[in-house]
Amino acid sequence: MTVKNAFYAQSGGVTAVINASAAGVIETARQHPDRIGKVYAGRNGIIGALTEDLIDTSLESPENIAALRHTPSGAFGSCRYKLKSLEANRAEYERLIEVFKAHNIGYFFYNGGGDSADTCLKVSQLAEKMGYPIQAIHVPKTVDNDLPITDCCPGFGSVAKYVATSIREAGFDVASMGATSTKVFILEVMGRHAGWITAACGLASEGEGQPPHILLFPEVQFDQVKFLARVDECVKTYGYCVIGVSEGIKNSDGKFLSETGLTDAFGHAQLGGVAPTIAKLVKDELGYKYHWAVADYLQRAARHIASKVDVEQAYALGQAAVNIALEGKNSVMPAIRRLQDAPYQWDIIEAPLKDVANVEKFMPREFISEDGLHITEACRRYLSPLIQGEDYPPFKNGLPDYVRLQNLAVERKLPEFKI
Repeated sequence: MTVKNAFYAQSGGVTAVINASAAGVIETARQHPDRIGKVYAGRNGIIGALTEDLIDTSLESPENIAALRHTPSGAFGSCRYKLKSLEANRAEYERLIEVFKAHNIGYFFYNGGGDSADTCLKVSQLAEKMGYPIQAIHVPKTVDNDLPITDCCPGFGSVAKYVATSIREAGFDVASMGATSTKVFILEVMGRHAGWITAACGLASEGEGQPPHILLFPEVQFDQVKFLARVDECVKTYGYCVIGVSEGIKNSDGKFLSETGLTDAFGHAQLGGVAPTIAKLVKDELGYKYHWAVADYLQRAARHIASKVDVEQAYALGQAAVNIALEGKNSVMPAIRRLQDAPYQWDIIEAPLKDVANVEKFMPREFISEDGLHITEACRRYLSPLIQGEDYPPFKNGLPDYVRLQNLAVERKLPEFKI
């Protein structure tokens, strides 16, 4: 049987555990030298394939690859770049085939979210449309937890643990200052269209009056009158109010409260920070002193408090991707299937990429309280297993000891290609 090399790349916003998936892919591939030659990583995602900027992971020691499991961010660099259709940009697909042929690549593992699933699906179609055999397997990743079919997405459990911890700790702070100082604290978290991360903030509240008192989801239209009334009620009842808010909440006109007018590389509206907008509203209408914070990159880079379940799932999906490819399959994504809530049990199934690409999974209405301002017990049962367990990285001189790979380049064989 012909031994083919593999191409692995990371895409979109990185997470605390995407490198655990990378370790799962690379270590599993190394166990099958008779089937898979080298694993080449794309420097900065699919861009690395188009520009023939490949990294030879075989030059990394087993110890460094293993250390990826506890290292955050994207070890090989990521990107926000979506391939157009074959009809719209045939040159890019022809370039991919040239690079794959030049480096004997027969396996394509793309680690990312919804837009990455779309790219992986398009690459999987190369064999049929352009006569080049390539097995494309999508490795799921997204802190937004919005991929369909899979019970959860690697990266989400660790973000959920971080924001729930952060808002609980901030809540203790505000409670201690509420008598004479800050009355309202707002934490803005990621979530353009789906409120999963905001919902995770709700895990911090385990009883009446415990923060967060209010959660604002993209799935629920922002009602200014109802919101302000609830803030005022909380301050008067508990002495303070803690709020978790998704970056993507919208007003009655369907517009993001924090839209800047700019767009990102995928064409999505760029959001400019909803927390200060909400804070100003509270100040102007109620007169309460406030503080706000934006979790931003901190929430997705926080490997020091990663969920053990999340780490294990991320690694297992990387393993599964390779095993699926070795079975000769194409255009699929390994996905988590929940078997039961408590104790949490799960296994891995295969999801066709055609059913994953360009599909978003939103918070179901039964996970949101009747007034639209908090989570339900059903949501708590879903979320709680995903943040369980600790998987601390090693520490050195008081700080996490993360690995930095050599990322040595593979020699180029083709003419330059501009994107």
